Formats: sequence, C-alpha cells, structure tokens
Amino acid sequence: MLSYQHEYHAGNHADVLKHAVLVLCLESLLRKDKPLRVYDAHAGSGIYDLRGAEARKTAEADSGIVRLCAAAGPPPALDGYLGAVRACNRGSDVLRRYPGSPALIRHLLRPADHLVLLERHPRALALLRHNFTLDPQVHLHARDCHEGLPGLLPPPERRGLVLLDPSYEMRGEFGHTAGLLQDCHRRFAGGVYLLWYPLLRQAPAARLVRRVAASGMRPVLRAELRVEDASHAGLHGSGVLVVNPPYGLDVTLRTLVPWLWRTLAPEGRGGWAAEWLVPE
Repeated sequence: MLSYQHEYHAGNHADVLKHAVLVLCLESLLRKDKPLRVYDAHAGSGIYDLRGAEARKTAEADSGIVRLCAAAGPPPALDGYLGAVRACNRGSDVLRRYPGSPALIRHLLRPADHLVLLERHPRALALLRHNFTLDPQVHLHARDCHEGLPGLLPPPERRGLVLLDPSYEMRGEFGHTAGLLQDCHRRFAGGVYLLWYPLLRQAPAARLVRRVAASGMRPVLRAELRVEDASHAGLHGSGVLVVNPPYGLDVTLRTLVPWLWRTLAPEGRGGWAAEWLVPE
C-alpha cells in the first residue's frame, strides 16, 4: 500500500502540468493581503534528486522539466514556476534537484502564510522532517489524508488551497479521491481545490471527472496534457481539476496548456484541453 516512490517520476510531464497550475493558483491567491493556508494532502518527499539512481533509471525529467527549462521563449505565466525550480537549484539552469509541491509552495509563501503537509510513507516522512521540522510555517502530519484532512478544514484564516494528488496505485483510489474532495468541499466550500489525475489506457480517470462534474461543486476548470496517444501502454498524460479557480485562470490556461503540449510533445502525439468542466 505504501510502495509508491515519486523519485522515479519527479519532474516528468505530469509534474510540469500539475505544478504550473498550482503555482498560478498560489500567485493569484497571494496577491490579496490576507493570510493563506495551503494543504498538501500527499506531500511526498518535498525535494527530489534528479541525479539519483531512481530518477536516472526512468529519466522522465529529461522529457519534462529539463525540456521545459531548455525551451526558447516560455510564456510569462511560467515565470513563477520556473523561478522556483531554479531557486531549488541555487539559480542555475543545470537541474540537479526538482522541488516537489511542498518546496514549491514554501518558496512562494509570505511570513503570515502556513503550509500543512500530510504524508504516511516512512521514507518521505523522514525527508520532510529533515527539510521542514524547524520551519514554524510548515505543519507536518503523519496521517492518512482521508482520515486527517477533513478534520483540518476549514482553515483558521478562512482562505485556503488544497492539493490532492495521490499515486492512484491502490484499488478504488479514483473513487476515494473524488469522495475526499466532496467531503472537504462540504466543510470548506470557499476553498480552492486542485485535484490531479493520471491518464491511462484503462481510462479510470473518466469516471472521476464525471463524478466531480455531477457533484454539485461549481465552478470547476479542467486542464489536460497528453504527450502520447491514448493507446500508449503507460502514463500518456494527466489532468488537473480546479474547483473555485482564481479569476482569469481559464484564460491563462487556454494559452499555456497548448504551449506546454507543443513543447513537451514535439512529435505531435497526444493533445490538450483547457475548458470549463462545470461553469459558474
């Protein structure tokens, strides 16, 4: 149940889409001069070694964040995301480390903001404790998100963003994650929610998307990036659903996502989407 290690996949095309959207949402929320609390329900290790044995075994970052950083003329919407990646590498364009969502979020927070991390994997927990234990703005919970997250909502600041990005390795996890999103939304209807999902040949994500669309939550924005055709045996793409997206995110993604597709799928396979799943 706890076998998944993101070290093999850090910085791949799915991370690029997820983290680009995450940073855009955070940048928008942080423009308002009121404290914000961010919840990362599947925190992982926080920072990943792209020169490590796991990352080099798959080399998925080479066709993801490495290709993105080498691209000419990236759109301004990526400035915050790429800036955080470079900051994790001490300002260098030579990528040795990749910031997972905890590191990306922490890089952007202001002094009055807080980050709540939930994680159960022993190795990931040890690395999170090493990186964040002494940080008073970061609160680490060694808890399962299905049990722990709803009880932490609503945030005391009454402004919050929740990221849900499980590995989807366990049986029934697509349905459980959709249910967790609905449970959290009932407790904190005004929050911004990002739900990431993988696109696989078996198409289980389609049921998740339909369930969210029928849930009554609104508005919901959908972005998908597919770098291979649907017949591809492995992960051919991924998507993000954003409940209560910040103003203007839909317009930004309609320009950004096709640029990401052209950059990360230069052979022209796959495709993209950036559209309202459920309008206001």
